[in-house]
Amino acid sequence: MSAKAVRIILFIVILGVIAIAAMNPQVISAERVQQLLQSSDSLAPFIFILLYIISTVLFLPGSILTLLGGALFGPVYGTLYSLTGATLGAMISFMVARYLASSWVEKKSSGKLKQLIKGVESEGWRFVAFTRLVPLFPFNLLNYALGLTKISFTQYSIATYIFMLPGAIAYTYLGYIGKEAATGGEDIIQKVLLGIALLATVMFIPRMINKLRHVDMIDINTLKEQLDNNDDLLLLDVRSEADFNGEQGHIEQATLIPLEELQQKISTIENYKNRPVITICRTDRRSSSASKMLSNLGFENVKVVRMGMTDWNKHHYPVVR
Repeated sequence: MSAKAVRIILFIVILGVIAIAAMNPQVISAERVQQLLQSSDSLAPFIFILLYIISTVLFLPGSILTLLGGALFGPVYGTLYSLTGATLGAMISFMVARYLASSWVEKKSSGKLKQLIKGVESEGWRFVAFTRLVPLFPFNLLNYALGLTKISFTQYSIATYIFMLPGAIAYTYLGYIGKEAATGGEDIIQKVLLGIALLATVMFIPRMINKLRHVDMIDINTLKEQLDNNDDLLLLDVRSEADFNGEQGHIEQATLIPLEELQQKISTIENYKNRPVITICRTDRRSSSASKMLSNLGFENVKVVRMGMTDWNKHHYPVVR
């Protein structure tokens, strides 16, 4: 049997199991898990981790298990077991997607999808860290999606474990204080207040991450002034070639290197490592990613044009189309 046939069969089997699990989410209910673990004695931690792995791979909600982990094992061991199970499940999902479909996706992807994948790959572990810290991304689906990229498995695994820790602590502690409240534990008010503080910290994390991802920006007027003064700088347009020559046009002095090609073509701008580099795109999203990439590669003076070509055109400054 060919490798392609094996992949197809495995894909169908896994998809079928996920579909069955999705139609029967009560298979891993809080009551059933609690009964199973309470009757398992010393094996309870291992069974809990195994259940968490299965839930992650099969798209079952893991938040129930995280809360239950806090209630059954306490805040410390509950966090350890939940985080370990979630990370192992995420690693398995990642490897399954990479084995079954990454090469096919690489061949078939084009246009916006290809640009998206390249953008994620250029961010690497930083993208994984951001998505783990900011709970806006569907965890189970993201594990498979990231397996379709060329992100390093080691970086993915380490970043997943480390950057899921804050959320794991907060939700495990919620499960713990829920049990304490139900059983009349001591110092319940202090524990509730601590739980609220942990949740507030987790909710504040996206804001903190945005600050960590901060880039130096300049406005359009400053850019125009520097270009008019013929300052020694590299204006790097990181849009696609179609956008560069499209409706918005481009600034005459700009050099085009699309974001997805920047890492491969970095040698063409090596002589600007110690000189000013200004990145620009349609707004400032892609140019911000380019700025971070260049900074990580040793470029010392990189700035981003705030609102990019959109603002340039709004000021009716000259463009080439």
